[in-house]
Amino acid sequence: MFLGIDIGTSSVKAVLMDEAGRVVDTASADLPISRPKPLWSEQKPADWWTATNMAVAGLNVNHRHAVKAVGLSGQMHGATLLDKALNPLRPAILWNDGRSLEEASALQEKEPDFVEKGGNLVMPGFTAPKLEWVRRHEPEIFAKVAKVLLPKDYVRLRMTGELASDMSDSAGTLWMDVAGRKWHEPLLDACGLTVDHMPSLHEGVEETGILRQEAAEAWGMDRVPVVAGGGDNAAGAVGAGIVDEGDALLSLGTSGVIFVAGSEFRSNPDSAAHAFCHALPGRWHLMSVMLSAASCVDWACQATGTPSAEDMINLAERDASLACKEVFLPYLSGERTPHNNPYASGVLFGLDHDSSKGQIAQAVLEGVAFGMADGFDALLDSGIDVHSISVIGGGSQSAYWGRILAAVLERPLVYRDGAATGPALGAARLARYSQLKGTYDEAFAAPRAINVIEPHDPDIDRLQEKRVKFTRLYQALVGEFTGD
Repeated sequence: MFLGIDIGTSSVKAVLMDEAGRVVDTASADLPISRPKPLWSEQKPADWWTATNMAVAGLNVNHRHAVKAVGLSGQMHGATLLDKALNPLRPAILWNDGRSLEEASALQEKEPDFVEKGGNLVMPGFTAPKLEWVRRHEPEIFAKVAKVLLPKDYVRLRMTGELASDMSDSAGTLWMDVAGRKWHEPLLDACGLTVDHMPSLHEGVEETGILRQEAAEAWGMDRVPVVAGGGDNAAGAVGAGIVDEGDALLSLGTSGVIFVAGSEFRSNPDSAAHAFCHALPGRWHLMSVMLSAASCVDWACQATGTPSAEDMINLAERDASLACKEVFLPYLSGERTPHNNPYASGVLFGLDHDSSKGQIAQAVLEGVAFGMADGFDALLDSGIDVHSISVIGGGSQSAYWGRILAAVLERPLVYRDGAATGPALGAARLARYSQLKGTYDEAFAAPRAINVIEPHDPDIDRLQEKRVKFTRLYQALVGEFTGD
């Protein structure tokens, strides 16, 4: 057996995979999120460890006894600040935190290597401007920082006692020479840091330590190796078999991601696309990110008193129609690709007395799809060639939403076995490869396709007209998004 653990934003997920690559068990544990001020988003690192233990405990104990290695994945960009005793100095600042807009602009202007070596625009969601914010606004805490870890790597520390990370997750800090796959000292220096503040870097399939005795006993496992793993998007791509040139993935989780794998480093920062290392050696990827995707459906449930996301989507399918008059801008946490605007806000436009829950639900599903298409266009502008897109994440379970997305993206969507397990599945695959080896084609083949949703011309025509209105609405309101 091989265990994959994903430190997500809303929950920790655990997956057990057998030697043949079949998922045999899954479990999860919820995580709280704190938003103490506008634009802020934080979690306590101790909560990740508590939820990890709960998720692992939810797996079949007999299967746990047979685990041979553990792989990790996790939400990217989170700034986990540790003192010399390796204790957290403050709550971790998460990927969807937008407080560091000024710091991001200052770093971008100060150090051109963020684009030349880091390959990306400096955005508030990334780790580097978060540290610069702490340096400016919490200098007493910054002075005590001995190590900076990403969320999954804090869990690794609790599991193994080792300070280590992988290439794909670390590329999202903006402190790496991404093409060279190493820390870049000028970028660290721009934030008042050195390589000594960083964990060691490893490829995703490399071992980074051994499970501590107390953890092994609590989990009912031997002291097995823990491999480097990957950031959630790279690990999700590994789980879906997105490892070769032009392979594409759409992830519908809390955030929305379109991920395209490549065999060489490409960077297109003008489009606000992200250029990172993949979780496998000698591979990179381009990625578009919208900060609120399936979480928009959760918001709509809360706003309308609808019991669940499934019920909300069913209302849209039953009571609404494609391209109804209502329009939704899905920027509940600001936006990255292509707008790079942490102040962008959610907007529900075009309501009247006849607007029903179903029509609101329809507008939300369409708005997320339009936001994903904006990001996809930014990737296509870099010259990539994408024929079809695999889909993972909780939102991938809705065929109706898939119909909307396929029409807006104008590409077939391929739904794969085990898609809902996402990054945890990829983490388990990386752990499996670390012990069994073999070829990448065998170890990371795409899971069986269980459904393909083709775009239909009538849907494309209806939604293209609605997307034009969506774009005009953002452009008309962008001056009103001030963060006040």
